[in-house]
Amino acid sequence: MAATVSSKLLSLLGTFDARHRRQTLSGIARRSGLPVSTAHRLLAELTAWGAVRRLESGEYVIGRRIWRLGLLAAGEVDLSRVAEPFLHDIHAATRAVVHLAVREGTEVLYLDRVSGHASVPIVSSTGSRLPLHSTGVGKVLLAHAPAEVQEEVLQHGLTRITAYTVTEPGRMRAQLHRIRRDGYAQTFEEMTLGACSVGVPVEVDGQVVAALGIVVPDLRNVRARLVAALQVAARGIGRTLEPGFHPPEAGLG
Repeated sequence: MAATVSSKLLSLLGTFDARHRRQTLSGIARRSGLPVSTAHRLLAELTAWGAVRRLESGEYVIGRRIWRLGLLAAGEVDLSRVAEPFLHDIHAATRAVVHLAVREGTEVLYLDRVSGHASVPIVSSTGSRLPLHSTGVGKVLLAHAPAEVQEEVLQHGLTRITAYTVTEPGRMRAQLHRIRRDGYAQTFEEMTLGACSVGVPVEVDGQVVAALGIVVPDLRNVRARLVAALQVAARGIGRTLEPGFHPPEAGLG
C-alpha cells in the first residue's frame, strides 16, 4: 500500500528526537526514507504551517506551533498551570522578570515567563531554549541532571556567550557542587550583558522537576531576598503538584 501524504509528513516529523533536533534536508530525507525532492516539498508545507522552522544555516528544527501542541501533554500543562499564580506572586513582590523552566537534553526550555518593568535585556521567551551553563535556571537544572548530562555539558557544551560565561569545566563543576549545597544558582552577565539571575529547584518527592528564576540588572543587596522569594514559591509549587509527578523525559540531547 502506497504511503499517504499524512504518513509522509509524520515520517518527516518523526525524524526529530533528542539526538536529532537540528537536521539538514539530506539527513531528514535519509532518516525518513523519502526522496530528497519529496522531503523538500513536504518540509516547505510544514514550515509554512509552523511545524518546523528553517534556520539560516539551512538546517531544520521543530517549530513553535508543534511546541505549543506539546504543552498540551499532561505533565507540562499541570506544571505550567500550577506554577502560574506563584510566578505572578513573585513578580508582584519583586517587579522582576520571572521564569519557569525545565531541562530538555543539554538545554533549558522556558515554559513560562512573567515580564518585569526593569530595564534588563532578556533573550528568553516562552518556548525558547538556551544553554544550561549560562542561565540561573539552567545551572540549577544542570546541577541536578544525571551524571552523563553533566559530563556532556562540561566536556562539550561550555560555549562562551559573553566575556563572563564560565567555560572552564573545573570551575563549572565547583559551581554545580555549590548549587546543590546552597540550594540556588546565580549568574553574572553570563548569558547577556547587563543581566544577572538567580534560580532555585522545584522538587517533588525529592526529585528536581523544574526550576524557577529571576533576572535583574544587579544582584547586589537583593540576592538573599530574591532567593527567599523563589524558594517559598518553589516549595508551594512542589506541594501542589501531584505526588509522583515528573515532566516528560528529558534526554541527553
